[in-house]
Formats: sequence, C-alpha cells, structure tokens
Amino acid sequence: MKAYILVQTEVGASTAAAQHIATIRGVRSVEQVTGPYDVVVEAEARTMDDLASGVVANLHQIDGITRTLTCAAPGAA
Repeated sequence: MKAYILVQTEVGASTAAAQHIATIRGVRSVEQVTGPYDVVVEAEARTMDDLASGVVANLHQIDGITRTLTCAAPGAA
C-alpha cells in the first residue's frame, strides 16, 4: 500500500522534521512544500494497519510536527 502523508509543522521546524522523517522505515520520499502543509511524505507499507502503526506513529513522535493527513493510494504499486 502506498500513501501520501501531508505534514504540518511549527514555524521554523519543517527542515528538521523533514530530515528526521527521511530516516523512518517505509518512507520513500520527503519533500518540503509551501502552502497549508509543510512536508509531503510518500510512504509504503504492506497494509493500512502497518502504515498507521509504523510510519504514521513515528511521525507523531517527532518534535515540531503538529498535524498529519494520510491520503492512502491503495491501488498504487
């Protein structure tokens, strides 16, 4: 399963958060962006449960991250 995770951070925290996110198992790419979200993460896991308990759970442990929105792409390879 592939997913895109939109990440909001505290002001000034996006660079450090993006660097930390890149080290998480299952993360395929990390991009800093402008707009209502600060970082876009492309992640993969076997199942949605694996994604939630792995990548997403780890994201919520990173200092400076205030909110995430997970957009699952179940049909993507």
